Amino acid sequence: MMKTRIGILGYGNLGKGIEYAVSETEDMELAAVFTRRDPSTVTPVTAGVPVVSVSDIRDWTDKIDVLMICGGSATDLPVQTPEYAKYFNVIDSFDTHHNIPTHFANVDASAKEGGHVAMISVGWDPGLFSLARAYAGAILPNGKDYTFWGKGVSQGHSDAVRRIEGVANAKQYTIPCEDALAAVRNGENPELTVRQKHTREVFVVLKEGADAAAIEKEIVEMPNYFDEYDTTVHFIDAEEFARNHSGMGHGGFVIRSGNTGEGHKNNHVVEFSLKLDSNPEFTSSVLIAYARAVKRLADAGETGCRTVFDIAPCMLSPLSPEEMRSHLL
Repeated sequence: MMKTRIGILGYGNLGKGIEYAVSETEDMELAAVFTRRDPSTVTPVTAGVPVVSVSDIRDWTDKIDVLMICGGSATDLPVQTPEYAKYFNVIDSFDTHHNIPTHFANVDASAKEGGHVAMISVGWDPGLFSLARAYAGAILPNGKDYTFWGKGVSQGHSDAVRRIEGVANAKQYTIPCEDALAAVRNGENPELTVRQKHTREVFVVLKEGADAAAIEKEIVEMPNYFDEYDTTVHFIDAEEFARNHSGMGHGGFVIRSGNTGEGHKNNHVVEFSLKLDSNPEFTSSVLIAYARAVKRLADAGETGCRTVFDIAPCMLSPLSPEEMRSHLL
C-alpha cells in the first residue's frame, strides 16, 4: 500500500497532535516537519523524521503529498496557506469565521495557479460543527441554529492574545451562558445576541515592564475575537499559569430547534455535541481524516480550494465503499 506522505509546517500543539494522529493510521506516514525555529531544537516523537528549516521547504515538493499548515489564524494562516498552496496540496484549520470567504478566495486562486488541492477551516468548529448546522438546517427548514462553545480553551483566541506585545503567555476560556443553553434545549427558540450566549475569560502572564491596563484594553476591544463578548482578563504569574492552566480541553454544542406538521405543532431539537480532553489533538485527528480526502482529490486531477461542505463522507474513511455499506450504513 502506497502511504500518503504528510508534512507538518509548525511543530506546536497542533503539529504535535498531527504527528500522533498520523501514527494511528495505516495509510499515512510522517515525511518531514518544517519549522521556523532552528531545526536542531525540534525533536519529533517519531524516530527518524527529518526536521527541516521552512526556508528549504520548496526542496520537498516531490516528497510531500499533503502539507498540514499548523500556524495561527490571526497572522500565520492568511499568509502561509495561499503561499504554500502554490507548491503543495495543503490543509489548514483557519477559524476566524468572519474572514473565511476572503481566505477561501485567496487560497483557491493560489491552489489553482499551482495545480494543487487545498482545504481550509478544517477542525470541529469550523468543521464538524459546520456540517451539523448544514445537515440540521436542511432537515428542519423551519427552525433556528444555536452554537455554544466550551467551557474550554480556544487555541485561536489564546494565540491571538499571546501575539500582543508584552504578553509572555496566555490562555482563553470560552464559557456558555447556562440560561441561554437551557432555553434552547427547551425548544423556546430565544433570540440571543453573541454577548448573551457566551462569556470569555483570559488568563495572562505579562512580560517584565508590560502595561497591564493597555494590554487588557487591547484584549477586550480585539475585533472578531473579544469585542462582542463580556470578557474578563486575569493577570497571573507563570507559576500559577503552569499549575492551573496547562490543560487544553474544550467542546461545545450545535443545536437546531425546529417545527414540522400542520400548524408547526410538532417540535424537534437536534443536538450535536463534543467533549474534548485535548482540543489540539482532536482537531489534528479531524485534519488527518480530511487530508485523506485532499490526497484523493489530487489523485483525481482536481485543483482549487475546498471546505468540509464539499467532501463526501466516503472520502474521509480508510474503508472501502463496500466496507462502509456493510459495517456503517
